[in-house]
Amino acid sequence: MGGLQSHPAPQGDAGLVCRWNGATKSGSHSAGGMVLSSEGGVLRAAGVQFSVIDDPVIAELLALREAVKWCLAQGFSMIRFEGDAKVIIDKIRRREVDDSRMGAVLSEVVQICALHPGLSIRFVGRRSNKVAHLVGRKALLMYPAACRAVDFRAWLSFRM
Repeated sequence: MGGLQSHPAPQGDAGLVCRWNGATKSGSHSAGGMVLSSEGGVLRAAGVQFSVIDDPVIAELLALREAVKWCLAQGFSMIRFEGDAKVIIDKIRRREVDDSRMGAVLSEVVQICALHPGLSIRFVGRRSNKVAHLVGRKALLMYPAACRAVDFRAWLSFRM
């Protein structure tokens, strides 16, 4: 089943975990937060913004897709992705990509995970996902200013 296992322990990249979360502003836009961490704490954090999307489920899914691409682009290959969007995680793990609202993005995430067996996706409760939630909310509040220039890791250090 490729990178869609439920709870594998990463063997490479020092037990990396990437938590993600989506945030929406009703009738307007959405954003996502992603936080890459290891046992030593937060390594990197980033925010991403999506204009004209106000569906919380789509925001969560887009945040996951961006988190996966972000980690791969940084050269990490063994990562457990954790989020609190159970509906999305269940669809990805079962490879249910025929959902009309989010099928194309679901399909893309499933394909990426199949190509990278070191990736896994797991559900965690909201309490475990609060740091990614903070980053997502910060990116949401910054809209329409680009959030790429923000050092989210430094910003987080003042909130933890």
